[in-house]
Amino acid sequence: MSRILVLGAHGMLGRDLTEVLRSSSQGEVVPWDLGEIDIGEEKKTVEKIGELRPDVIINAAAFTRVDECESQTEQAFAVNAEGMKHVALAALRCQAKVVYLSTDYIFDGKKKEPYLEGDPPHPLNAYGCSKWKGEEYVRVLLKRWLIVRTQWLYGKHGNNFVTSILGQARERDELRIVDDQVGSPTYSVDLSKILATLIQKEAEGVFHVTNSGTCSWYEFGKAILQLSGLGGIRVTSISSQELKRPATRPPYSVLGCQKLTATIGLTPRPWIEALRDCLESLKQ
Repeated sequence: MSRILVLGAHGMLGRDLTEVLRSSSQGEVVPWDLGEIDIGEEKKTVEKIGELRPDVIINAAAFTRVDECESQTEQAFAVNAEGMKHVALAALRCQAKVVYLSTDYIFDGKKKEPYLEGDPPHPLNAYGCSKWKGEEYVRVLLKRWLIVRTQWLYGKHGNNFVTSILGQARERDELRIVDDQVGSPTYSVDLSKILATLIQKEAEGVFHVTNSGTCSWYEFGKAILQLSGLGGIRVTSISSQELKRPATRPPYSVLGCQKLTATIGLTPRPWIEALRDCLESLKQ
């Protein structure tokens, strides 16, 4: 029976992933978060993972607060890049396969069509730079690895765009949402199910995984309100420049998932269907 270690297990994705892996009977699933391990510490990380001897290590632990990464660049790299390096060194010791969760923010958004797995990176912000460095460590240090890039992740656990919009709708008469960034909203449960299949099929290399279809943050916000019965709230579209966020975002960072369909036979469902399910689970 295989043993799968999930790092970042208390996060939005980590919680869903642990649940999905356990229900799919893929072996023993060991969920670790900061209480069990700090991947920023090389010696302890290598030792602790080495003692567990997992067959697969999924690294979903990350510093994901994109704007804070601009002012806390050292911390971002310590977790997203050096932390991945420490996990890779631990994997070498116990001959485990590593699954690393990466991001659309390694791209600059100037392509105007969906990014493919082999497209050259050009991150615009510290978060994207740190995640790309993490990818490089995976490639250089390991022989058995899987990098899964995703984007616009939301779910029923923790803070994300969906819960933020619903929270704001309870407190304000009008919402202002940017309309000049386009991507594919991705439900953490759907991503978890696809990750479980990729692991089961022993997939390796780089894969893009998002729900299908695209929209702007403005369109995503309107859909959240409409499906939640809050369509009467006024929503104003604004530019990224008006929002004045510290981190620059790519204007178009859609990830093409053709490789997933061609090699694994999986086609992610439309984002609007996944959103409907997420909102239903939040009600319960």
